[in-house]
Formats: sequence, C-alpha cells, structure tokens
Amino acid sequence: MSDVINGPVLVTGGAGYIGGQTVLALLDAGVDVCVIDDLSTGRIRPFHQSVTFYEGSIHDDALVASILKRHKIRAIMHFAGSIRVDESVENPLKYYHNNTEGSRRLIAEAVSAGVRDFIFSSTAAVYGTTGDQPVSESADTQPLNPYGWSKLFTERQLLDVCHVSDMRHGIFRYFNVAGADNDLRHGQFTKNPSHLIGRAINALLGKAPALSVFGNDLPTKDGTGVRDYIHVQDVANAHVALLKAMQTECSSYLLNLGYGRGSSVLDVVKELEHEVSCPVPFEFGDPREGEAASVVADVTRLQNVLKWTPKYAELRKMLRSAYDWTIKMQE
Repeated sequence: MSDVINGPVLVTGGAGYIGGQTVLALLDAGVDVCVIDDLSTGRIRPFHQSVTFYEGSIHDDALVASILKRHKIRAIMHFAGSIRVDESVENPLKYYHNNTEGSRRLIAEAVSAGVRDFIFSSTAAVYGTTGDQPVSESADTQPLNPYGWSKLFTERQLLDVCHVSDMRHGIFRYFNVAGADNDLRHGQFTKNPSHLIGRAINALLGKAPALSVFGNDLPTKDGTGVRDYIHVQDVANAHVALLKAMQTECSSYLLNLGYGRGSSVLDVVKELEHEVSCPVPFEFGDPREGEAASVVADVTRLQNVLKWTPKYAELRKMLRSAYDWTIKMQE
C-alpha cells in the first residue's frame, strides 16, 4: 500500500470533534487539507492555520462547488452533521435535513466535480438492536432512532451513486468514539455533553449533578449499557489508512470502526475513578428511548482490509485523555 495520499482532501465538519482530529492526522501525514465547517458546534484551533478554512455549510451548493473546483479536490472526508440520539428523537426533521439532505447535496457536487474518493462517517446506530454478540457489517440494519436512519439513508445514497459513477466510497460505521488528542491539541468542546464519559467527568469534577445511568437491569453483564469505545486518535488515523487503501487498491469499502470489545457504564465509571483517584457520583434511572442495550463491533473485516493498528486501545487511555482535556479547557 502506498504511503502517499493523492490530495488535496476536503474535510467537512473539520472543526468538530472527530473531523478536527482527522485534520490533524492528515496534516501529520503531509496532506494538503481544505476544511468547511459552519462552526455551529465546532471551534477553530491553532492547527487550522495550516489548512484552507471555509466557514460555511455543506448545504451551500455554490460554495461547495467553488471549493472543489478551486482546490482540485481529489477526496472528501465527510464529518459534518448532527449526532445526538436523544435530540434526533425529539426533532427528527433536523436530522434528516442536516445529515441526509446535506449529504445528498455534497455527494451531488462531488460527482459533478469528478471527486474520486468519498469517505463518510456513519454509525453503529444503523444496526439497531444487536444482541450480545459482536455485530458484523452484513447484519440487518434497523435503526432505533432518526439519527441512525439519517446516517443509513446517506449510506444508501452514496452506495447508489458510486454504482453509477467513477467515485469510490469508504464508509466507516463508528462505534463509541472517546478521548482527546494525546498531545491535547484538540478534543470536545461541549459544555453540557450528552455522552457518558463527558457526563461522568463533569459529575466527578462537581460541574454537573450526579451521573444518571440509564438502566440497571438491561440484558448485559452488570445490567448497564455496553458499548465498544474507540479512541478518537485511532479513529482519525484509521481514516488516513482507509483513504490510502482506497487510492492504492482502487476499491470501495464499508467497515465497522471499533475495537471489538465492550465496556459497560459501570466499567467506565470504575476505571475513571481508578485513573483519577476520585469518586464519580451516579444514580440509576430509566433506560433511554431508542438505545440498544449492547453494541459491540465485529472488526474482522477492518483488520483484514486496513494496514492500521490501534495505538490507544486501553479504556484508561481514553478516559485519561478526556479528563486531561477537560482540565485544560478550564485553564
């Protein structure tokens, strides 16, 4: 596999959590990067001085078309979109607009501009209820919430378009992305995070009430929800590896992106307490609508396809980097 990426690469949502970390990975690999982000949730960081940055929306067809033409974009990594499951249940049309319709517009402009490689950040939420066993890419897709459907609809659009054009697709179905850049160059900026690790850290620091654990009698090892957590820096590096594979092999891929093992809510709480030597106040509540009890990746295909080895797979590394980033943001 070639170590050289044919750029430039356009990163949508490149000021967000995962998109920003992937921009760093691309820059570290010596790639010419353009970013488009509306800054609704993202934030400009010092490393963005090394990219061509456009503040704008992927719904702006004229802007996207001009960027693709002006910079002769060879590949797109598409992260822009809304990501909260609970919000998608309350406001589904927002998710179909931001995620599905926004992606449709972006894909259309990419095809018109002759972009060869398109990588899309999808989600394990497309699987719905998965049971106790790791879920493979061939499993049935039956999302439990509009967020999952909005991503699955985008997958379908991309697959169909690539079937009738010269564009290649790379689809990553993320499991639970966690942690921060280990050099603390980037991380999450959410003041009131909805994800478990952020809520647990805020509770530990006294910045939020006791952590609400959604369910304690679920069909899992300790009654709490189980997820496959993957470090954001490994996620970013996997995107670089995927683009190299697509360009070297001239192929398309649909892959789970996780570690292939699950951690329960109580596992996370206990490990965080051990890592920072401080208790996490928590209380049990009712399970949340639209969430599966256990979701763990089958990563067989990922391991067979990509020349990529995770570097930060220990849960403690994710928790430590997330905690250190939170402390840095308070300084």
